[in-house]
Amino acid sequence: MTKPSRATLTSNLVLAAVLALPAASPVQTALPAASPDQTKVPQMNVQQIRVLMSGGFSAAYQELLPEFAKTTRITVMTARGPSQGSGPDTIGAQLRRGVPADLVILSREGLDDLIAEGRIVAGSDVDLAQTPMGVSVRAGAPKPDISTVEAFKETLLRAKSVTFPSSTTGIYLKAKVFPQLGIADVMAKKVTPTGVAAVASGDAELAIQPVSELIHAPGVDFVGTIPAAIQYISVFSAARVAGSKEPEASKRLIEFLVSENATTAIKKSGMERSKSR
Repeated sequence: MTKPSRATLTSNLVLAAVLALPAASPVQTALPAASPDQTKVPQMNVQQIRVLMSGGFSAAYQELLPEFAKTTRITVMTARGPSQGSGPDTIGAQLRRGVPADLVILSREGLDDLIAEGRIVAGSDVDLAQTPMGVSVRAGAPKPDISTVEAFKETLLRAKSVTFPSSTTGIYLKAKVFPQLGIADVMAKKVTPTGVAAVASGDAELAIQPVSELIHAPGVDFVGTIPAAIQYISVFSAARVAGSKEPEASKRLIEFLVSENATTAIKKSGMERSKSR
């Protein structure tokens, strides 16, 4: 038998050493070891609710919303619209044409209309706050006398222009107060539905609206509330919309708005807690 060459012996030794090595698993070779921080996956709350609301509760709502979002990590998307009326942007009109919403905040009268249409989850409605009607003039302008019904009537007759939204309180003024005072025809010629912003800009002389829409409005001075004999107390309510995809998150927002945490903001905005209906 011939002796193997030195080169052959060396080659065989190298091959044997390679074969003796343990096989590497695909995971071990493909992925580096993860650090503790890399294995932690943040738990993000992706709940989001959509709210349709009118202006009366807006001041308190805007102040309260950041605290709600902070404590619940629920994102709230808000769209606006009048509580009542015949326009295309009323809350009812928006719901009828399919605008998505989980919760509504509007006048009790507007909410009752939606309940009658079957657009609200039965039993989910709650009254949040109430506020009387008042009058504002442009900042710096003389404040008229509205202390009595007769003084209020004379102020309306002397005013060159009067503005109020065409929603619940506007409907009340046009359908009841002006006819009761015998000035419906005169007022029809000088009223606009623009609202308090028109007074701030100088396009209207007087604004008659819920107090909560007036006392913090920029560019105007609040005169006071209208006389008790013709006063109208606006009640603003909330409810869940039928078919909502976020019923629990919507319920949490309503609970927050009726909690004691919301009372200070409600009073600051010119409202008080609504009496149980």
